[in-house]
Amino acid sequence: MRAQSSATASTRIAVDTPAPGGTSADTPSQGTPSPGLSSPRSTAGPAQAALGVVAFSLTFPATVWGLEGFGPWALVSARSVLAALIAGGALLALRVPLPARRHWAGLVVVAAGVVLGFPLLTTLALRTSTTAHAAVVVGLLPLTTALLSALRVGARPSRTFWAAALAGAAAVVAFTVQQSGGALTVADLYLFGALLVCAAGYTEGGRLARELPGWQVIGWALVLCLPLTVPVAAVALVHQPPHLGVHSVAGLLWVAAGSQFLGLVVWYRGMAAIGIPKASQLQLAQPLLTLVWSVLLLGEHLTPAAPLTAAAVLVCIAVTQRARG
Repeated sequence: MRAQSSATASTRIAVDTPAPGGTSADTPSQGTPSPGLSSPRSTAGPAQAALGVVAFSLTFPATVWGLEGFGPWALVSARSVLAALIAGGALLALRVPLPARRHWAGLVVVAAGVVLGFPLLTTLALRTSTTAHAAVVVGLLPLTTALLSALRVGARPSRTFWAAALAGAAAVVAFTVQQSGGALTVADLYLFGALLVCAAGYTEGGRLARELPGWQVIGWALVLCLPLTVPVAAVALVHQPPHLGVHSVAGLLWVAAGSQFLGLVVWYRGMAAIGIPKASQLQLAQPLLTLVWSVLLLGEHLTPAAPLTAAAVLVCIAVTQRARG
């Protein structure tokens, strides 16, 4: 498979595709640096994906803050509307043409999974679940995203990649389940549902970002949801009047601008640059970052297992990034 460069994003896209012999190989392109050299392009993709992970790691604490003043339906719909206004303003200011017809089906999947499904399900879960327990979602998300990408875009990571991914996911799951006491609740159903729809949205968004700039992928997905999110926000804000405070306003602004738009912009660009499976493994660090933010922002407490889990996850990330997919 060859990735096409858009007019606004000329970075070569590293996509894991099967080689004729049945193993994976990166498609070479003219001007690609030799293996022993590095270039700004080779580091931009991982850096952008990592910035997306940092932005996402603040989502759960910010959502908890937002729930202090907003009902769950009001918070989810309001964040989507605000993010769509930012994205729509950028699309209008730059006079970006409408996407081609072949892109709209993928944008619907992105909208359903990333704009609507994941925020709603995780917000409902966080009414009764702690951020530490909810972090199990993003702990499993990299593995689920890699699985869906293998089915959707034909990615075939190596056995070493899969072994490291499974080990990292197991470490994160063990840590987060231990933190929550291992009890399964209704919130867990929301979280596992969020895991599936978000992985689908990430996979489709990463595929579209090979043909469209990443910010346009999430921008059009947000705009696509406006006919639904505007009336829902209006009704929800009437039936669930907000109680504005510093925390609730800051939480809403972050999940709207940081998580829902800017974070997804750099995340999709990163996935397009280094491939969906490898980018998804960077999210193994997200639960641990979320736990750090939960301590600093929410006053939650970490157990001594946190440093050990962090070390294990970082090793797994290093292996997945070096494994040739």
